[in-house]
Amino acid sequence: MFVSAMQEILIRGARQHNLKNLSLTLPHHKLIVITGISGSGKSSLAFDTIFAEGQRRYLESLSSYARQFMEQLEKPDLDSIEGLYPTVSISQKTISHSPRSTVGTVTEIYDYLRLLYARVGQPRCPECGRSVNSQSLGQIREKILTLSEGTPLAVLAPVARGRKGTFQKEFMIWARMGYLKARVDGRMVDLGLEGPLRLRQKHDIDILVDSLTIRKENAQRLDEALEMASRLSSGQILMRCGKEETLFSTKMACVRCGTSIPELHPRNFSFNSPFGACPRCHGLGVEYAWYDGPESEEEHHIARKTCTACLGGRLRRESLAVSVGEVNIHQLVSMPVARAYSTLAALELEARQRLIGDRIIREILERMEFLMGLGLSYLSLDRPARSLAGGESQRIRLASQIGSGLTGVLYVLDEPSIGLHQRDNRKLLDWLTQLRDRGNTVIVVEHDEETIRSADWVVDLGPGAGHAGGHLICAGRPAQIQECRNSITGSYMRGDSSIPLPPARRRSNGKALTVRNAVEHNLKDLTVRFPLGVFIAVTGVSGSGKSTLVNEILYRVLAKKLYRAKDEPGAHRGVDGVAHIDKVVQIDQSPIGRTPRSNPATYTGLFSLLRNFFAMLPESKIRGYGAGRFSFNVKGGRCESCKGDGQRKIEMNFLPDVYVSCETCAGRRYNRETLEVRFHGKSIADYLEMTVDETLEFLGTLHPMRRKLTTLQEVGLGYITLGQSAVTLSGGEAQRIKLAKELSRRDTGKTLYILDEPTTGLHFEDVRKLVELLQRLVDLGNTVIVIEHHLDVIKCADHIIDLGPEGGDEGGTVVAQGTPEEVTDVPSSATGSFLRPVLNGRD
Repeated sequence: MFVSAMQEILIRGARQHNLKNLSLTLPHHKLIVITGISGSGKSSLAFDTIFAEGQRRYLESLSSYARQFMEQLEKPDLDSIEGLYPTVSISQKTISHSPRSTVGTVTEIYDYLRLLYARVGQPRCPECGRSVNSQSLGQIREKILTLSEGTPLAVLAPVARGRKGTFQKEFMIWARMGYLKARVDGRMVDLGLEGPLRLRQKHDIDILVDSLTIRKENAQRLDEALEMASRLSSGQILMRCGKEETLFSTKMACVRCGTSIPELHPRNFSFNSPFGACPRCHGLGVEYAWYDGPESEEEHHIARKTCTACLGGRLRRESLAVSVGEVNIHQLVSMPVARAYSTLAALELEARQRLIGDRIIREILERMEFLMGLGLSYLSLDRPARSLAGGESQRIRLASQIGSGLTGVLYVLDEPSIGLHQRDNRKLLDWLTQLRDRGNTVIVVEHDEETIRSADWVVDLGPGAGHAGGHLICAGRPAQIQECRNSITGSYMRGDSSIPLPPARRRSNGKALTVRNAVEHNLKDLTVRFPLGVFIAVTGVSGSGKSTLVNEILYRVLAKKLYRAKDEPGAHRGVDGVAHIDKVVQIDQSPIGRTPRSNPATYTGLFSLLRNFFAMLPESKIRGYGAGRFSFNVKGGRCESCKGDGQRKIEMNFLPDVYVSCETCAGRRYNRETLEVRFHGKSIADYLEMTVDETLEFLGTLHPMRRKLTTLQEVGLGYITLGQSAVTLSGGEAQRIKLAKELSRRDTGKTLYILDEPTTGLHFEDVRKLVELLQRLVDLGNTVIVIEHHLDVIKCADHIIDLGPEGGDEGGTVVAQGTPEEVTDVPSSATGSFLRPVLNGRD
């Protein structure tokens, strides 16, 4: 166990990003929450200072090979930090973009399942389904001797099944070994006289090892014949008694079909191994069509159909034919975790199997309990990791860490409550406190009020965002934060500030979109009416079917009809009322780009306006510079050392890749000549390093830019810099940038906006601004649908569609619908029970 010489983390003079020479003390072995409005410096303190320094010191303790990377890692800007434990970061970033990475592989549950199926699995013939077992020569002998005395037997060795060739050389070898006859394609031939077979024809060949009659005096002769046949045919022995034939095998083979089964090994159940992966789809479960993406030079792939060989099982037929408790490994990992847990817990094994498998099953069940305890019981183990939301990814990694049983570690988490219903939030807090009680220190960047109140220690940063943030407002126990008069967080905790209820609930314009008979995933033949012209909240516990209904069915149907999109909607009978809207906008939390070149300016179109403006300056015209000169994506004005990235990626091999500033341009992306063109004394690189708020001061008089910059401010992103790399943005920030891009366009009044958890990463005050913005969209005649757990957003909706009652198999039905007041009157609604006290405190 790691033992620290200090019981506190002492931070002095932290100046990373917008931190203002911050000094504070954090207690060890506590659950610590860092909060504050968006952009106040929470991530700069937790991840870019504390975790980054912990990672750097970890490298110092490793080999000289590992330490060579330290020179390329930037040391956080601070005077000193003492008392650090080894650090582990669990952020919102997607675990993996590989289609081979699944919930099961990330949590390592699939590794234990492979071991379980290899050790206690019952192999079956993939052709006829019969159980297949290996037998020793002694067992084969005992079975043969059960025949009545005097029974004539022929012992044959199967040496070829369906193989092409002349076999002339093989016949000569077998003849020299002393064998006289063989059965070739059903007829007995003399090995010494048989000519070559047809080259292009498939042949079945069995060598006659011996013909004998069952008698006591022939026992030794039988043993020798069995030994020779087994050696000759690699373990397979064919016994012919009259017209009856029986295939025995010292290895795995079907006695009826003759199909050989490989000896069970964990690699046979790995879809990343050639020994286990389906040879047709190479372990992907789907067959892909490849094309070059229109927005980049990277190659993208689109799944066209389920693999016709493995039917989505990813594995070879022989591996899928192995069962434990009547289910194969693919059937088990396709179940929701809760059902897979029940299946394994109820498993009845034979004494020998139980001796081998009990310990493996206990390990699997324990890890599944962690997932269920973190509100992820609805996920299946074969769910691709890249399809997970940020909160789901983070909680899966948290489950892995809890299962590791480490102590003396400093964990840093980024809003783990994202995507959790209030009912499941308490479970998450229980696991975080359990992680703390094992002797670890847990630092959580969080806005959730229940999490803040449950913390041992709270650090509140502010008072504003960006350059106006980075100050320590207060630190202490939750009760101390609540009483702090300078804290916006404390103001909301006291009730002095709040997100007000709308003065009245809107009524629909009389039109609606109706999804009929939806059965995708866990939806139970669902028919749901979405009234238009109102603010709609789709709610329910995690895994109840919200995203399936809204994103995979409703949005895809509209996108297909309005924009000829290629993504196929989930299974349903139809959608009525599509003619009532002329535009649909989906705003999710997926990244706005996957490389350092992508940033808010390029995504929103601000960069094109900025380049055109710089190209119009007198200095540019004198030098003959066009707009392309100011692009870091093409040669000419960019720094060629980093190809305009401003950063270089360092592959750490054993750690996540890190990005460091380019030595040539110092992260500015452009060459010296380009940076000599200035407006108000600032180059284009200077403007990209400005926040949205600062840029408005310099370029706010330019109307096209002002509209886009103002919209970014309105969604609470005035603190981000225009050139901030997309890889550093949280899921919530990416979503709000997309929202700003759409809002800066002119709406038609017949637009449907779909947002998936837009409050991700937002402080109470930022949520208030977001709600005002969404209400304004609806006031213009549009319809807004949000998938949300945040009660302050739900209470402001005009219409709620609450799904449940549980997640996974037990979800997929409408529990309640109507106004927030009407939903609170439904006893079976988990959302209604939590919403009731919020509405009752409306005054």
